[in-house]
Amino acid sequence: MAIPTRALEELHERREKVLAAAGKEKLAQRREKGLMTARDRLEELFQPETFQEIGLHVRHTCTHFGMTDKEIPADGVVVGTGYVDNRQVAAVSQDFTVMAGTLGKMHAMKIVAGMEYAQKMGIPVVAFKDSGGARIQEGVDSLSGYGKVFYQNVILSGVVPQIAVILGPCAGGASYSPALMDFIIMSRKNAQMFITGPQVIKAVTGKQCSMDEVGGAEMHASVSGNVHFLADDESHAIAIAKKLLSYLPSNNTQDPPHQPFPELDMSLDSEMGDLVPEDPKLPMDVKAVITRLVDDGDFLEVHASFAKNIVTCFARIQGIVVGIIANQSMEKAGCLDIDSSDKGSRFIRFCNVFNIPVVNLVDVPGFLPGIEQERGGIIRHGAKMLFAYASATVPKVTVILRKAYGGSYLAMCSPEMGADAVYAWPTAEIAVMGAEGAVNVLYRKEIDEAADKAAKAKELAQEYRDKFASPYLSAARGYVTGVLDPAETRGVVAMTLRKTLTKRELRPPKKHGNIPL
Repeated sequence: MAIPTRALEELHERREKVLAAAGKEKLAQRREKGLMTARDRLEELFQPETFQEIGLHVRHTCTHFGMTDKEIPADGVVVGTGYVDNRQVAAVSQDFTVMAGTLGKMHAMKIVAGMEYAQKMGIPVVAFKDSGGARIQEGVDSLSGYGKVFYQNVILSGVVPQIAVILGPCAGGASYSPALMDFIIMSRKNAQMFITGPQVIKAVTGKQCSMDEVGGAEMHASVSGNVHFLADDESHAIAIAKKLLSYLPSNNTQDPPHQPFPELDMSLDSEMGDLVPEDPKLPMDVKAVITRLVDDGDFLEVHASFAKNIVTCFARIQGIVVGIIANQSMEKAGCLDIDSSDKGSRFIRFCNVFNIPVVNLVDVPGFLPGIEQERGGIIRHGAKMLFAYASATVPKVTVILRKAYGGSYLAMCSPEMGADAVYAWPTAEIAVMGAEGAVNVLYRKEIDEAADKAAKAKELAQEYRDKFASPYLSAARGYVTGVLDPAETRGVVAMTLRKTLTKRELRPPKKHGNIPL
């Protein structure tokens, strides 16, 4: 029996109505402003003709405030799956043209359904956030919906990668879902994320502020640290999401998408050593080191605008996916502080849950001194780095480029904190404290009695470096695996990574450790 023509007509009519969302005119106006629609974003994310929608015909169930007969196409959110670089990805795209993308009961149900599918299939989740917040007309049903989304975010944490892309408003409770995900990408244009906006802040505190100050992308990327990647526009945001996915496994049971070179390249890079300044007091741009270390100089920096004294990024070294953590002496002399400790430890833990080897480039003089740091809890925050490294079971390779003093030597993954291999350049200084500080403590009398105090202090500082901070001293005690010519670094690190990919390390059974949050 053939399907009646009317039934097919109704099917196509219903589809077209939902696909038109708030109407073709509204969609056209949006595109004229340079904004994508909810479906445009999915189309740009996925390979052509691979998107399959979940819940196209879902309708809201609210019977309050005249909502009974109100049409809300797709209930204001498009959910489904498709392929990115031939790997399946689940996606959620809120539709601001339909009731401002507000979240109600069925809207939340669709999001949760997409996330549950991602969990079962072991695939990443990309969520495009563009919503006015809770749907007031649905009252507590909206709050319940948010709770279910947050709960599912937590269930997926450490199981599949979760990426939030903020391309419009993300206000109030809605902002907690991105915060529970692994990475947040935010467009500089038209995007805001905040708990309380300027009007509420003024009403409650009397203080006046702008939206950029409390919810803008630049602020979140550089001050609050909530945003990991800044995008120039929507297309750029989607391109970042795709590049990020290219470094990540689909789930925690898989290895990252390594593309190992057919043969190891042990050739020397004579220009690597040229990056080290002759004067150890001068800063060294660690990004230049990273550029020479990784394939084609290509790396994806995470949190580029936040806590710049530490660099975190994804890259490949002779085809092996790695997470790199490096001290940046161009900022705050490369000291570890509250923000950089949070940034580094979070990145380490992400790499660990998704089986990404960690490479550490060390040039750290210590923890940043100061009343603000102590009162702000630098002890607790710095301990996060120790906890993250010690609990990580992925391959960990450390290269000490220059300074590695005191507790910061340990906090940048020394062998005691679980490094599988620790290499040092000849310029490395590994000691309890820097030479200048040490001689002031140990040789104060000799300096005071010298005719030329500055010259004597300099002489003693060099003597201290040679006797007590030399990388050969640490190597002799087994703390350093080997001292490298900088030119050898790329080849040696690549070989070490390849040899440690089979690493398996078991820990005592427990629910989880209690990281000092």
